[in-house]
Order: sequence, then structure tokens, then C-alpha cells
Amino acid sequence: ALPVLYLRGLSTNDFRPALTALLGEEAVTGFSATTITRLLTVWQEEYRTWHKRSLVDKSYVYIWADGVHFNVRLEEDRLACLVIIGVTPDGSKEVIAIEDGYRESTESWATLLRDLKLRGMPAPKLATADGALGFWKALGQVYPQTEEQRCWVHKIANVLDKLPKRLQPRAKAQLHEIMRAPDRKTAIEEIGRFTAEFENRYPKAVNTLVKDQEKMLTFFDYPDAHWLHLRTSNAIESAFSTVKARTRSTKGAGSRNAGLAMAFKLLLEAEKCWRRVNSPHLVALVHAGVEFPDGKTRILPDMPEEAKQVVLKVQEDAAD
Repeated sequence: ALPVLYLRGLSTNDFRPALTALLGEEAVTGFSATTITRLLTVWQEEYRTWHKRSLVDKSYVYIWADGVHFNVRLEEDRLACLVIIGVTPDGSKEVIAIEDGYRESTESWATLLRDLKLRGMPAPKLATADGALGFWKALGQVYPQTEEQRCWVHKIANVLDKLPKRLQPRAKAQLHEIMRAPDRKTAIEEIGRFTAEFENRYPKAVNTLVKDQEKMLTFFDYPDAHWLHLRTSNAIESAFSTVKARTRSTKGAGSRNAGLAMAFKLLLEAEKCWRRVNSPHLVALVHAGVEFPDGKTRILPDMPEEAKQVVLKVQEDAAD
């Protein structure tokens, strides 16, 4: 129970009175704050082992990347935690990496990605992340074949920041129309409408939207059942909510190593409850190289025979 209580926000000074009330004085004889300290030491060792694990037998079709910041009580700088979560060919989500990075710099991300590649991780098909991260330059250096999808949540926030508050509700509704368009053609038309309405008076807002237009619409080349997952990096934001809640209740971890170990334990506990992506059987098709123009499966004449067989097999399994 001690790891669970600690990870859920109970401070070390509160353990003894809480456990005494639950279990009685005799049950906590010999318990002290050092018991929790020993737990943290064990978690740090577990993290170091996990951090070096082989990825030779692993394959990730989609990945999300983000930097999450939280306080460290005994140090001046906040901990910039670089996180990557991936989707395996069966549609399951897994934590791939948790790393201490300096201000989410390109070099920090490149170091992380090079380490993953060195440990055997092949290139994912698609990566989703915020456009402001040094992640993209690093990804181009290490996994240049991976396609880019910029996060719509971050993009919408950046566009609205360039508009007066009175116009933001209308603009936000229009941006959601683009993001939720049924196909690429409609999305481009909606971008045209947004541009026509705001370009004259608010060119910075329009430029913020259109400068990454193609990379905002990459998700249209993947199964439409997966669009909800691929348009944003919310997979990391929601997973890290428990970490942020824990650090708020204790005013931050005591050290960077303790913070990483705590994030590691919390995320791996959360991972046990994650559901697979929508229509998980389609991930295998993406992994096999099947194309999904505007989200729909197509068996193309020049498609490799292996990919055709995968499509047919998945379609048969879905019918059963």
C-alpha cells in the first residue's frame, strides 16, 4: 500500500497518522519517513534498468512526444520531462521513454531518439507533437522517414493568442471545423474561409495557421478511426495528469532523479489501464504499409502482395 499512497499524493509526514488510524498503532511500529526514502531509491534503480531495456523486438506505428514540466523542491530549475508514448501494431499504447531534458532543446530530443534507435527501435510511421518543440528537428536527424503531425490543441491555442478576445470564440469554432473536417479537401476549404475572414486585420493569426498547413493535415492519410488519437498530443497530457497532481500536493519532488522515478512509476501504473486505440485492427494495416487516402482503406494495384494479404486477413478477422 505504501507506493500507492505515496504516488497518489500522501506526504511522508502524513503516513504514520494515516496508517495508525487505519491499522492501529502496533501495525506501524518501526515505520518512519526513511521507509519511503528506501522506496524512492528502489524506484530509481527500476527506472535505470527500464531506461536501458532492449527495444529490438518492439515496433511502434504511432508515437506522441511532449515535454512536461514540474517543480523540484531542492533545485532552482524545473524538471523538463521528455516523454514519448507509442502505439504497437495490435493497437496498445505503451510508454517508450521518460527522460530528463534541458528546456526541450533539439539536442535533448536528439539524444533521447538516438538512444532509442541504438537500443533497436525502428522508425515509427507517424509522430504527433507540438510544433514549437525541438523534437521535430531531432526527429528529422534520427528518423527522417517518420511523417509529422502537428498537435491541433497547441496550434489552436497559438492562433487564438494572435486574436482579440471578442473574436476568439468564433475563431475557435472555425478552427474546430478545420480539425474535424471529413476529408482533406474540406479542411483546405475551411482554411480558406478562415483566411478570408481574418487575413486583412489579423495576418499573424492566419500565418500561424497556414505556415504548417500540410503538417497539420497529415492525419488524413491514416485510418479515420484513428484521427481522434492522431490530431493531438493529449495522450501524454492526460497520462501526466496524475504526475502533476502528485507534485502539486507535495510541492514537487525532492530531486530530479526522484522526480523522474516518480513519473516513471506513475506512468507505468497508468499504462495498465490504458485502452487500445479505436479500431485497433487497422494499426496492423498501417504497419504493413497500406495507404488510407482520406481515412479509407484501399487495395491499390501496385501494392506489395504482402500488404494485400494483410488487408484481406484483417478484413476477414473484422468480419468474424
